[in-house]
Amino acid sequence: MSDLYVSWEEYHAKIEDLAAQIYQSQWEFDQILCLARGGLRIGDLLSRIYNKPLAILSTSSYGGKDFQERGKLTIAHNITMTTDTLGKRILLVDDLVDSGVTLARILEWLKEHEEFAITEVRSAVLWFKACSVAKPDYYVDFLADNPWIHQPFEKYEKMQLSDL
Repeated sequence: MSDLYVSWEEYHAKIEDLAAQIYQSQWEFDQILCLARGGLRIGDLLSRIYNKPLAILSTSSYGGKDFQERGKLTIAHNITMTTDTLGKRILLVDDLVDSGVTLARILEWLKEHEEFAITEVRSAVLWFKACSVAKPDYYVDFLADNPWIHQPFEKYEKMQLSDL
């Protein structure tokens, strides 16, 4: 597996590319639902660009050395949002689709929660890996060689408070 190193500048440019791609599709959505942690920054910026409310669903599936070991997917019990409802059309945002398990499971999870009354969900990520079992609706880069992506904020995962 190769490695892909992404700078802050590249990271922000990809978010802008993703925003433009969604805009060009002319699809209208009511709210952005980001998957935390990876989708937090992307969801925040898209929420600002589109002036749409941001909801957050915490998920976790990576751990181990340098957070590079995929484990069991854990999904929070609740969505955090500032609106009364999610709305009918949701843009689901994450940083990447690796195995595709998280995307597929979250789409199922949303359907299981009929109280949200969602009629359409589209997904948006920066990176879509070829090894994925699920395909996002919007993505910036298709990665045929399935590299490990080193995002610019990862330095904080290895940092100790005493390093500050």
